[in-house]
Amino acid sequence: MSITPESVKQLLSSEDLGDRLRAVNQIRQLDPAIGFELIQSAIGDSNSRVRYSAVSQLDILGTQDLQLSLDMLRDSLSDPEPDVQAAAADCIGALKLHTAFEDLQQLYETTPEWLVKFSIIATLGELGDPRGFELLREALSSDNELIQTAAISSLGDLGDLQAVPLLSSYATNSDWQVRYRVVQALSRLGGVDAQSILQTLVDDEVEAIAREAQQALQSV
Repeated sequence: MSITPESVKQLLSSEDLGDRLRAVNQIRQLDPAIGFELIQSAIGDSNSRVRYSAVSQLDILGTQDLQLSLDMLRDSLSDPEPDVQAAAADCIGALKLHTAFEDLQQLYETTPEWLVKFSIIATLGELGDPRGFELLREALSSDNELIQTAAISSLGDLGDLQAVPLLSSYATNSDWQVRYRVVQALSRLGGVDAQSILQTLVDDEVEAIAREAQQALQSV
């Protein structure tokens, strides 16, 4: 059976959860303009799994109407389900909706959910808003290692050289994954100070880190 806007619309209005979830997945196979129109009803679905699946598609479909997408994503940041909030944060970064930065900041400072905090920190690098620097600096001292490593990566993506001295102490972290993220971040940041830290990581006991640091120095 072929997938059409009509068939998807019918599934979206079904009382069966499986039908609605299938409909949201099928939207990916439709023309983006049509998909964007249909996804809007799914974002308001009574079931959080449907809302999550729908919001997650706005990183692509949202380009059809950035203002409307901004409004929907802002609403989704207040969703009662953390998964939906996290997906909304991801899409705000992907769509580079800078006007939502303060919404992300407020949510980070008030939510008790580590997953939501992680998604906000991870998306700030992609968002590329300079105002994110202080929030990322704060996240570096998080007691959640996933949030901490996300902050390291986002600082590299943000491109502010003030991050280099902040990252220097993490170059000797006992967790090799943290050191690896530091190498990646420093290679994106560049500059003399970053090169100096990378030089110390060329002899790291973990081959992947040493190789990454060497490649970063060679590409300068």
